[in-house]
Amino acid sequence: MKISTKGRYALRLMIDLAQHDAAGYIPLRDISKRQEISAKYLEQIVVQLSRAGFVTSTRGAQGGYQLARHPSEYTVGEILRITEGSLAPVACLEHDPVECARAEDCMTLDFWRGLYDAVNRYVDSVTLEDLVSSGKTLNFSI
Repeated sequence: MKISTKGRYALRLMIDLAQHDAAGYIPLRDISKRQEISAKYLEQIVVQLSRAGFVTSTRGAQGGYQLARHPSEYTVGEILRITEGSLAPVACLEHDPVECARAEDCMTLDFWRGLYDAVNRYVDSVTLEDLVSSGKTLNFSI
């Protein structure tokens, strides 16, 4: 499994909003500058996050974006699934029930399910607040 740039940048955008939550609505250009991510690319990402109800926005001189909920109420898994879709390591696990003609005879299906479950448990166990409070959010590439 490989998380795309869009998924990594969505996480960085959400972390930035969480870190600057007290400032109210944050202009995208400020996030772009701090995170060194193109504002155009962030616009595409924030549309997805907004449609999912993860961020709210306002227009005007004091316009920008802010989190719709407290950082503790977002999991990394939720954020990644908005931009990445399924986190399944193989295509056959993207649907439940498995839509593969070989599923009954597949000797690797249980392995892939185990990996998928482990990934989901991990990304769903870490909140946005966990990342912000870890002190590592801006010191490593995600």
